[in-house]
Amino acid sequence: QVQLVESGGGLVQPGGSLRLSCASSRNIFDFNSMGWYRQAPGKQRELVATINVGGVTNYADSVKGRFTISRDNAVNTVALQMNALKPEDTAIYYCNARILRTNNWGPGTQVTVSS
Repeated sequence: QVQLVESGGGLVQPGGSLRLSCASSRNIFDFNSMGWYRQAPGKQRELVATINVGGVTNYADSVKGRFTISRDNAVNTVALQMNALKPEDTAIYYCNARILRTNNWGPGTQVTVSS
């Protein structure tokens, strides 16, 4: 019963930047963790970055140093700043919110990195 809506996706050239945003229908303090995952066509969904209630972050090795996850508790939003984008970053990016063992997902936003 949690609604998550992603925004900010689009087409960007290699080396460019995008900022994704995930708006939650409920207070993000209710979530044990939130994060971003991505899935390319024909590939498995993979973790990009997470942040838990203590503010501890986790990043996939492929995005460390380029992506930054953050949260704004006042407006129930989690963001993903993506810099130095590469073609292999092309995927649908999904927002995730976890309460105990229950995962909630947004519908996704497309990110395409191409020259």
